[in-house]
Amino acid sequence: MTKISKTSTRKTKVSIIGGSGFLSAELLRNLLPRDDVELLRVSSKDHIGQNIGQVHRSFYGLSDLVLEDIPPIECVAGADIVFLAMPHIITAKVAMALFETDVRIIDLSGDFRLQNLNDYTRVYAPEHPCPERLGTFVYGMPELYAEQIKTAKHVANPGCFATCIAASLLPLAKAGQLSNKNVRLVALTGSSGSGVHPQAGNHHTIRSNNIKAYKVFNHQHEPEIIQTLGAAGGENVSLDFVPVSAPLTRGMMSIAQVDAPDGVDEAQLRAQYQEYFKDFPLISVLPKGMTPEVVSVKNTLRIEIGLDIKTDPVSGARTLCAIAALDNLIKGGAGQAIQNFNLMTGHENAYQLQQPGMWP
Repeated sequence: MTKISKTSTRKTKVSIIGGSGFLSAELLRNLLPRDDVELLRVSSKDHIGQNIGQVHRSFYGLSDLVLEDIPPIECVAGADIVFLAMPHIITAKVAMALFETDVRIIDLSGDFRLQNLNDYTRVYAPEHPCPERLGTFVYGMPELYAEQIKTAKHVANPGCFATCIAASLLPLAKAGQLSNKNVRLVALTGSSGSGVHPQAGNHHTIRSNNIKAYKVFNHQHEPEIIQTLGAAGGENVSLDFVPVSAPLTRGMMSIAQVDAPDGVDEAQLRAQYQEYFKDFPLISVLPKGMTPEVVSVKNTLRIEIGLDIKTDPVSGARTLCAIAALDNLIKGGAGQAIQNFNLMTGHENAYQLQQPGMWP
């Protein structure tokens, strides 16, 4: 039972499995104040018995919920929807215990995003605990699958890089302007994307005042991006993807360059993007002369997209640069999971999620 005062509207009963990480903190930040949500339980293998405010300090004094080490079946007893916020492999094994129950699942790991087993074993793990379930989850990108998400029993929340990069290219894919093209990508991400547990890659002494490329041409989100663009209409898309570790806690920016579509100028392209995202008020297609900035989307569910076309003075070749910025923990993670929750419970995707960020 939470301490935050709520009215007596019909409440969706929710549990969270994997309650000690950064994504769980974002889930709790969104769910605790809502009048239409009753948080039943938060389970974890860490910080057992501690109040969520002791683990996620921004909730101190706001809730009576404690982290419990209980079986998945017990955690979801009486719940309508459960959020799974654990690493891959672990998540799939937990999900296997829940498939025969009535609870609807929103999975924030990478275990059920990919439809092809070979893709999964190439980028995540040598084996999948339940490969027969690949392709049975609805991919949780509202900008592509809103109608399917509304009635889905199981939803696989997208990865952060996949969300940022795909969002910047979806209108091209839908129009057939990305098929048989190579996309050159550089994308920068903050340290929170590496998770709550300290590692060499997100240790402050290494990340602070430093910038470095990693997993060059070999990031685990690459097949997810290709799969997503293919589902939108982009056939035979190839990527040259270079991820970059940036000295940020939160925030992500992707910079995609691709041959510009024939017969379309920059103004027409911008109008095409605005039409594609017209039902998604949290996505802003910026006017000419403005480029996305992390600080303007940090701590929000918003995405900024900027577009520019260059004509080479020597060859005459036209190149499109599509830039996107988002908060990797929110639109790139738990906030998008809340968008999916909204759709699954009969709300618009942006319900209670349109708060602006803090500037600067």
